[in-house]
Amino acid sequence: MKNPSDQPADRPLSELLREARVSPALPPRFQESVWRLIEASPAPARTAGWLESLAALLLRPRFAVAAATALLFAGILLGSHEGSQLARQDAQARYVAAVMPGSLR
Repeated sequence: MKNPSDQPADRPLSELLREARVSPALPPRFQESVWRLIEASPAPARTAGWLESLAALLLRPRFAVAAATALLFAGILLGSHEGSQLARQDAQARYVAAVMPGSLR
């Protein structure tokens, strides 16, 4: 599809329109007044507590995956530790029952 400004008859019109564009002048000391307003505005209040900041950090995808992985690893470690404790208690109970069968009654 052709661009309308590619046609030779439209070139003078396009140049005339480019020259006719008016860019308004900024008021005197505009930039200085903008910076003065920025400096005078109050700083945003910190409403988020440490828990909300931590939650916001953990809800980012990169940190959410890391946190889920760490929690899964901690669960596996705690589960295996608890399982070994139960296995040890069960082995002790079986040993006592084998050595002195009447003591558990």
